[in-house]
Amino acid sequence: MEDIGERFKKLPPELRREVEHFIDFLAERMASKRGKKLRQDWAGALEGYKEQFTSLDLQKKALEWRSR
Repeated sequence: MEDIGERFKKLPPELRREVEHFIDFLAERMASKRGKKLRQDWAGALEGYKEQFTSLDLQKKALEWRSR
């Protein structure tokens, strides 16, 4: 298989620029995914319902919502 550098050299200048832009796009996308952290700002949001619902009730309700 031909080396990617050799294949790149065979492209005309306008296509080389497109390849470079695409590489930049991929690098930015990868960097933005790497920087995201898991959000946990929802933790404790159901505290007021603990007397009203059991965890099993909530699991059943979640399954019901997902199946709609």
